[in-house]
Amino acid sequence: MATITSSETNGVERAGKSFRLPLAVISYLQAVPLTLILGFFLLLPILMIAVVSFWDYDFAQMYPDFLTMNYEETLGSWVTWKTYLNTLKYAFLVWAITLFIGFWVAYFLAFHIRTTSMQMVLFLICTVPFLTSNIIRMISWIPVLGRNGLINSALTGSGVISQPIEWLLYSDFAVVLAMVHLYTLFMVTPIFNTLMRIDKSLVEAARDAGATSWQVLTNVIMPLAKPGMAIGTIFVVTLVMADFSTVQVMSGGQSASVALMMKNQMSLLQYPAAAANAVVLLVLVLMMVAGILRIVDIRKEL
Repeated sequence: MATITSSETNGVERAGKSFRLPLAVISYLQAVPLTLILGFFLLLPILMIAVVSFWDYDFAQMYPDFLTMNYEETLGSWVTWKTYLNTLKYAFLVWAITLFIGFWVAYFLAFHIRTTSMQMVLFLICTVPFLTSNIIRMISWIPVLGRNGLINSALTGSGVISQPIEWLLYSDFAVVLAMVHLYTLFMVTPIFNTLMRIDKSLVEAARDAGATSWQVLTNVIMPLAKPGMAIGTIFVVTLVMADFSTVQVMSGGQSASVALMMKNQMSLLQYPAAAANAVVLLVLVLMMVAGILRIVDIRKEL
């Protein structure tokens, strides 16, 4: 039987080591699949939208070109600026209401429900409405807020009002209410996740130091909950800025948003104009997200 000497063994090991890739190369190879997915499904569509936004068009088709006409019409029209301001108004109102509701719901689940199993049960109950589509949940408000809906019928039947309240439906109030209903859970979830990570010993230490419940809330819990609030804010703001169906249905066509304006432009085959609006809206949303990330560091939550 042939024997393998120690020198031959070391030679084989050295030969094996020579085929090992550097760690930097291995790291890049591991990132290739995700890079390809993001590049194909995210960066490439955005690049195509940006390219189309410079094209020319008429009532029938688009023409490859490099024109700034679409951006001039978008940024030079007072109607467009008014639509953007209206969209920002919706985003601010929905954000403020969902932040208030979401924080207190998450705070109740995290600090007033003692058992983890009950916390999960109550949290799952909050997610039950999401088993149905957004359209169904949105339309369900119409028989509640309508002129002959449940609220007006109850108020007129009890003698509180003599005439039905007209602004409950097909108004900005209805749009904001429907959006709050649709997007509150996107604020509850990240805040609840952040509050569950807070070390309870910090709260006990603050109480032992003589802090009141309000001082514990404002000086301990809220500062530690900022990353969750920031993530929820990004979710809610981006969803509201891109929502067109809620604005169209709940306002009765009496109000507008940027997303609804783009939807109408696409229905008229004005794809370059819609692409220009999409680029402007994307830049605006990215600026808002960048501002949030400058204020709050959310890397600890990711």
